[in-house]
Amino acid sequence: MAPNGRPLIRAMAVTVSNRAAAGVYEDRSGPLLVSFLEDLGCQVDGPVVVPDGEPVAEVLADAVAAGYDVVVTTGGTGLSPTDETPEMTRRIIEREVPGIAEAIRQEGREAVPAAVLSRGIAGTAGRTLIVNLPGSTGGVRDGMAVLGTVLRHAVDQIGGGDHPRPAQA
Repeated sequence: MAPNGRPLIRAMAVTVSNRAAAGVYEDRSGPLLVSFLEDLGCQVDGPVVVPDGEPVAEVLADAVAAGYDVVVTTGGTGLSPTDETPEMTRRIIEREVPGIAEAIRQEGREAVPAAVLSRGIAGTAGRTLIVNLPGSTGGVRDGMAVLGTVLRHAVDQIGGGDHPRPAQA
C-alpha cells in the first residue's frame, strides 16, 4: 500500500535498445523512466534492457503473465529498420488505447517536431497496460508527462474498480 492507502501500481520499465543491450553504451532513458514511475507511487522493476525484435514480445508476454499493472517501454519506436517495438507490442495487446499514444506524440511536438515520427502504441493485455515511449530522455519526459495524468485512472479501469465488469456467465 502507498502512504495514501491506495494500492501500489506494479510497474515494469523496459529499455529497448540493441546497442545498450550489447553493452555499447549505457542506458539513460530506462533509469529516468524508473524515476518517473516511482514518483507516481509505483513499485517498479527494471529497467530491463532488451534488444529490439522478439525479445520485446517475450518480455511483454512475461510481464503480462506476472500480473504487472503497467509496462512502459522506451525505445524502438522510430523509423529505423531495426525499430520493431510497436509491432512486437501489437502481438501482445488485446485492445489498443490510441489516445495515449496520440497525446504522447502531441506533447513533444512543439519542442521537437520529429516527435510525430514515433510509432509508439498503447494498449491492454489482460489487466496490464502497455505503453511505448520513444528512446530519448526527452521522449521519456514528454511521455510520462502525459501518462502520469491518467495512469492511476487507467489502472483502476482495467482492474474493474472504476467501471465494474459484468459477472462472467
